[in-house]
Amino acid sequence: MPSLYLHRFSIAFTVVTFLSLCLPFPLSAQYSFDFTEATVDSIQPAFRNRSLTSFQLVRHYLSVIENLNPSLRAVIEVNRPDAMTQAVQADLERERYPYNRNRLHGIPILLKDNIGTADKINTTAGSFALLGSVVSRDSGVVRRLRKVGAVICARPNPYVASASPCGSSSGSAIAAAANLATVTLGTETDGSILCPAAANSVVGIKPTVGLTSRSMVIPISPRQDTIGPICRTVRDAVYVLDAIVGYDVYDSKATKEAVKYIPKGGYRRFLNFDGLRGKRIGILREGFFSKNSVQAKEKIQEYGQLIFLESERTNGINSTVRNVISNMARLSSKGIKTLMKEKHLDKIVTEDSGLGPILAIGGYPGISVPAGYDEKGVPFGICFGGLKGYEPRLIEIAYAFEQATKVRKPPSFKGHQFQIISDL
Repeated sequence: MPSLYLHRFSIAFTVVTFLSLCLPFPLSAQYSFDFTEATVDSIQPAFRNRSLTSFQLVRHYLSVIENLNPSLRAVIEVNRPDAMTQAVQADLERERYPYNRNRLHGIPILLKDNIGTADKINTTAGSFALLGSVVSRDSGVVRRLRKVGAVICARPNPYVASASPCGSSSGSAIAAAANLATVTLGTETDGSILCPAAANSVVGIKPTVGLTSRSMVIPISPRQDTIGPICRTVRDAVYVLDAIVGYDVYDSKATKEAVKYIPKGGYRRFLNFDGLRGKRIGILREGFFSKNSVQAKEKIQEYGQLIFLESERTNGINSTVRNVISNMARLSSKGIKTLMKEKHLDKIVTEDSGLGPILAIGGYPGISVPAGYDEKGVPFGICFGGLKGYEPRLIEIAYAFEQATKVRKPPSFKGHQFQIISDL
């Protein structure tokens, strides 16, 4: 992995330099834009008034990645030549027609490495076994992002080095927290968006299964797999969600079933400051496995390693396991659905990602929002979950909570030799 990473950074700037000379406006070395914790809503006005270009923004993030990634190890590969070309193209498009652009136009986005892209970067899910494999087409979500003009920048715990970043989308969460990109995408089968978001003091949205296409995304479970945004703010996450939801012929069964949940006008209209007003909330006071850690550790020590190795020798999912999975899905659906209907709840809430297994098995949506830091400075989040299609009310509640608390703070990176390229 390190050799791949360093190789990508050694690519010359010849193509980019040529393209930059074609721009109809100068790339000034002096500009006043504040990159710290930059959001989509702060970047787009800067694009419009020409105090910032996509070229400058992408180059800034690539510089941050080059400086911080050797320590953070959040990014497996950068898309330097293609990203810079895409950025210049976005600047040219904006110059020709500056009006009515999508909010993600010219915005750098970082993708989890199991999300397929038909370009020069690899899609490996972090495995050397897939290094060099050819992806025949962009994944459904990437196709939608390219359509609105987003820049595919790179592939992915900055607060306390010894703390777990949690989950397979931790690269995306770390990248969002450490300002390695404006927005990022992760995937979830069980907790892989919600847990890293909570552990890294960022916002993660796990959509209803089927709202976002899984085509050309390396799968784990069709019942539970979903793709969602991981960003520094609820608003940015919602902008990304609006861009990636919808029907996809390559994942037709799931997306056709879920498309009915997409609200007319998109999700942005549910970003309301008073979204908590009048909502009924169920509090999950005890998450899964929270009382079993000590007993589980004792039992594991009683067994020999050979028993665990033998347990891995299987022939795949047999009928017994399939029946168990179906039964779990049925119980999860009936349990949470009955609870929420009987109690007239708008959502269920818990600290961190305790709702993860329930939401995963049922294919339900969830949103994790930063909620604070413990005595050691390790972040924790609050997770809001609901039934299929409950994204609008979850967004209302999550946004209202975020605006009322505003506890997120960027990591400090004390002692890190951090230098940004300044003459952009």
